[in-house]
Amino acid sequence: MSFASVTDLEASTTSSQVSHDISKRDQWRSFSCVLGASIALFCAFGQMNAFGTYHSWYSRHQLSHLSPSKISWIGSLQLWIFFFSGGFIGRVFDSYGPKLLMFAGSGLYAVSVVATSLSTQYYEYMLSQGLLFGLATGLLQVASPYEFYPSLASVSTHFTTYRATALGIAAAGSSLGGVLYPIILQHLFHLLGYGWGVRITGLISTLGCLVATILVTTKLPPQEQSGHFFQWKSIVDIRFAFLIVGSCFVALGLFTPFFYIVEFARHLSIPDRMALYILAVMNAGGVLGRIAPAYLSDRVGRFNLLFPSAFFSGLACLVGWFFARSIAVLMVFSAIYGFFSGAFVSLITPCVAQISDLSEIGTRIGILYTVISFPSLIGGPTAGVLLGLEHGSYTGMIAFSGSTVMLGSLFILLSKLAIDRRVLARV
Repeated sequence: MSFASVTDLEASTTSSQVSHDISKRDQWRSFSCVLGASIALFCAFGQMNAFGTYHSWYSRHQLSHLSPSKISWIGSLQLWIFFFSGGFIGRVFDSYGPKLLMFAGSGLYAVSVVATSLSTQYYEYMLSQGLLFGLATGLLQVASPYEFYPSLASVSTHFTTYRATALGIAAAGSSLGGVLYPIILQHLFHLLGYGWGVRITGLISTLGCLVATILVTTKLPPQEQSGHFFQWKSIVDIRFAFLIVGSCFVALGLFTPFFYIVEFARHLSIPDRMALYILAVMNAGGVLGRIAPAYLSDRVGRFNLLFPSAFFSGLACLVGWFFARSIAVLMVFSAIYGFFSGAFVSLITPCVAQISDLSEIGTRIGILYTVISFPSLIGGPTAGVLLGLEHGSYTGMIAFSGSTVMLGSLFILLSKLAIDRRVLARV
């Protein structure tokens, strides 16, 4: 063998080894990013999913003199800030990456939970738990051109073949947090009191957010932002217009069960400890609801899953919740509703991306979540008003929640048919 051949062989071997090392390093960064995103969602959105625990506690303790509708404004403000800030902070994410935003969100998270634990007046809860916590969650998980959260946006840059599965696993952290937080908070409230219960869970979660900030990375370089945030040409796209209208009706009623299911269980004379487990079961259903559709969407079609997810969420309210008179039926309803509502949340952003040009994805996602922030804001308080008007009867609230979600699903079906008029087409 000639010297040149040996040199070429050694060079080829060295190049192969370097490529292998780079591949292993990329795999580690990819898996670390999924883990970090899941932790961020667990800590931030998991707490938000557990607001029903706080609502129930406030109605019997610090804010017992206020109506359920007024208390629900705290959770609704969280959602509004979270959704409304998405498009704007997402543009910062595109320019500077996830680290700066997630670090700021972690710091604000700590401030908000400490302030919440020290609050005694209604306006203090609105500022600390509503405004500050909603913004902290937005900074940790805000919109981008690829997904709705910066942590998930970062995950999407690391995967191609298994992107949907990786995103589903990461997003499941939010529901898993919603399973554990109600249980942990309940025990800490009774064992150590409200103040220390909030501080302990909040500060431990802040550490989790900081760990997530270290783990989450992106492969994309910073991007210059151009153009306007709101583009009218997006609205005249009938597919997108139907999707926005449908999402608004869905958002109006989708979060009502998460706010009021604990109080409803107590209305049925279910013991306090078991009532909070019902909210945990609802969020547990969301874990599977976020993973399974993400895996199936590329095979079945995203809109083909989005429409039934919304439709059966509403139907579950009108049938399962409406006729629930025992803990067994309520548990079944919670699991089913958690699954379908979780599926809707995980599918809506990929559906926007599917009907948008690559250059429009970020703008359209921002428009969608900014618009639906308003029905998300008034949905919970409206349900509370109906509860008060019917003197404690949940009939009107349940009918409102289920019917608005089902109505929204019909507009989503129209969006699907505007893409392809064939009912069974893979869309």
